[in-house]
Amino acid sequence: MFDRSELEQINKRDAEWERKASQSEERQNRFATTSGIPVKRLYTPADIAGMDYLANVGFPGEYPFVRGIHPTGHRGRLWTMRMFAGFGTAEETNQRFKYLLEHGETGLSVAFDMPTLMGYDTDAPEASGEFGKCGVAISSLADMEVLFDGIPIDQVTTSMTINSPAAVIWAMYIAAAEKRGIPMESLGGTLQNDILKEYIAQNEYLFPPQPSMRLVVDTFEFGTKHLPRWNTISISGYHIREAGATAAQELAFTLADGLTYVQSGVERGLKVDDFAPRLSFFFNAHNDFFEEIAKFRAARRIWAREMRSRYDPKDERSLWLRFHTQTAGCTLTAQQPQNNSVRVALQALAAVLGGTQSLHTNALDEAWALPSDRAALIALRTQQIIAHETGVASTVDPLGGSFMMEALTNEMEEACYGYFRKIDALGGVIPAIEKGFFQREIAEAAYRYQQEIENKERILVGVNDYVIDETLAIPVLEMDTEGERRHLKRLNQVRRQRDCHDVAQRLTELRRAAEGMENLMPYIMEAVRSYTTLGEICDVFREVFGVYRPAEVL
Repeated sequence: MFDRSELEQINKRDAEWERKASQSEERQNRFATTSGIPVKRLYTPADIAGMDYLANVGFPGEYPFVRGIHPTGHRGRLWTMRMFAGFGTAEETNQRFKYLLEHGETGLSVAFDMPTLMGYDTDAPEASGEFGKCGVAISSLADMEVLFDGIPIDQVTTSMTINSPAAVIWAMYIAAAEKRGIPMESLGGTLQNDILKEYIAQNEYLFPPQPSMRLVVDTFEFGTKHLPRWNTISISGYHIREAGATAAQELAFTLADGLTYVQSGVERGLKVDDFAPRLSFFFNAHNDFFEEIAKFRAARRIWAREMRSRYDPKDERSLWLRFHTQTAGCTLTAQQPQNNSVRVALQALAAVLGGTQSLHTNALDEAWALPSDRAALIALRTQQIIAHETGVASTVDPLGGSFMMEALTNEMEEACYGYFRKIDALGGVIPAIEKGFFQREIAEAAYRYQQEIENKERILVGVNDYVIDETLAIPVLEMDTEGERRHLKRLNQVRRQRDCHDVAQRLTELRRAAEGMENLMPYIMEAVRSYTTLGEICDVFREVFGVYRPAEVL
């Protein structure tokens, strides 16, 4: 990228400067990113001299897309402000959605409670005590109808954070739209549907990997045929990072999962250009500002390169890595919670500078409880201030060309490929899961990070330094104590009023299909239209597929 004689002069001057600088005191002996990548005292053109600008950086909207997948970036269209919300009953969450839309949110994102995430109805013994605590409870189509009542779901895109029961919850959403006269082909949104990261990090799995992957690819196939605007998977590094992974691990493990899904779709017989353009990703925005931006930039380049070399797609969109970002929940502190607003703002800024297509900002009170209306509004306003008051959306990839940023992007990529080689040596993602590779890597990284905090090698303001003794006065969101009763009343009413013979027939057909090789989505659709419950459908799958029990990881 630079003239050789000029580089020689720069290197000579750099060596002289380093000798002088090394005589000055520094705050600590070693500076490194959260991934352990050393951060140099100074970066110069020599750090990126070997780069081919057109091949390795290029222009926005052009391969390798490191500077963004669209030519005009956020100048052309701001990111979708998609605030994650869900608690208690469908009625309460419906009101929160309307509140956020009224205040400028541009996309919906649904959080489900733990029984729903685990495929149980609210009255199942396994669900006792967990109603509505981490999201909204959905037991049947009737709940889904209430959840989106009065919301223009043919105009607003909806993201749903659901994994093992994803196909069932998605079917309920489609059926609820149908009942309102909204055809499925007009629906837009995203289904998280990333089961591999459940085995790696979050542990909200139901069935063994192979039948779980079958369900994922069934949604790919069904979406390709019937829902052209829907992203049938959001390949999620967010939860991998929340479990304690480094930025480099989040990048590598997420992209490895993504390539595994693509391969599974191709093996099913799907054409890569028919489903790859609808794949999306979900990343974490953590505290290390520059490393996070480098992670996003490297992700686009690696994905484009791997998709091109492995599958030779004809549609350029198959090379695009489109992603949603959420600020890091694991960085929120119960101590001095107002500080969380500052953390969130900086993390959100990193996501925007990294070129995110969609963004959720956490609320300052989330270390204590689900966010209050006021805290959720401040989190949304954070995005709006970044978008309209800072000027950062006025140019595309503003940090592109920075010696430090390009060098760090390259180092993130190198770390990612190092993990790819380890995963390949173990036989791929699923064998690596079964051998406990990911779990050990994340556990070791989390331990190192915690040791850095305890040794004060890494300062957390208000936690291990700058501590104050204060009485907290945060208005914490409280659950409606009558919510579970109302929810159960609706569930019991559904069971009384539905055609039980029809439900039994649909479950028999679903079991027969699950025992065979057919795509299960049409059978799930018929079951939910008959008001078969989430738990009844998942129980069929538990019987046919079995329940996954992970190997112990030491």
